[in-house]
Amino acid sequence: MNCSLPLRDRKKAATRTALSNAALRLARTVGVDAVTAEAVATEAGVSTRTFHNYFTSKEEAILYRFETEAKVWAQLLRARPADEPIWESLEQLSLNLITDPARTLDETVAVMALVEDSPALMTRKVEMSGRVARIIGEAIAERTGTDIDADLYPNLVQMAAAAACKSAIELWLRGTSSASSPEELVSQAFRQLRAGLPPPTAAATQS
Repeated sequence: MNCSLPLRDRKKAATRTALSNAALRLARTVGVDAVTAEAVATEAGVSTRTFHNYFTSKEEAILYRFETEAKVWAQLLRARPADEPIWESLEQLSLNLITDPARTLDETVAVMALVEDSPALMTRKVEMSGRVARIIGEAIAERTGTDIDADLYPNLVQMAAAAACKSAIELWLRGTSSASSPEELVSQAFRQLRAGLPPPTAAATQS
């Protein structure tokens, strides 16, 4: 949370986050369809009216974390050393994501699966994806001296980085990789991106 915000705004942000976390906990416990605004409010220790002051639906509450995390991610990217190559910055941020002590990898994957298994959540996620892409793309554009509206590069880089991280995590969870950790797979993915995704060789597949 940004401590530079006025106290009132910090309290609002904390309430919004608490409601979102409560909605997500309930969705994972009882399923998305069984979650209600009343149940989320009770779980968060506030009134149902308070819930509706912050969110229009349970789907919006569950997905709130994705947009806020994109903003944090963009801030972290902007805080990386200015002379650091963009792929190095993105790799380090991806590694930090999957090693975050506040959230296990299993939890991250469970949330992703929860969204993908719910048509209602997927519909909302598609609507939100444009905003999230804009947030991250603008940060990449600033770092690379490109224009998010005119240049392909920042748009392509953000999609490639997201795909690299997702592919590495999914391969790790299958249990079929020879890698010793998900971090190793993420680093492999970014090495291949930096190399331009050349056709694999026997040596490359083992690296």
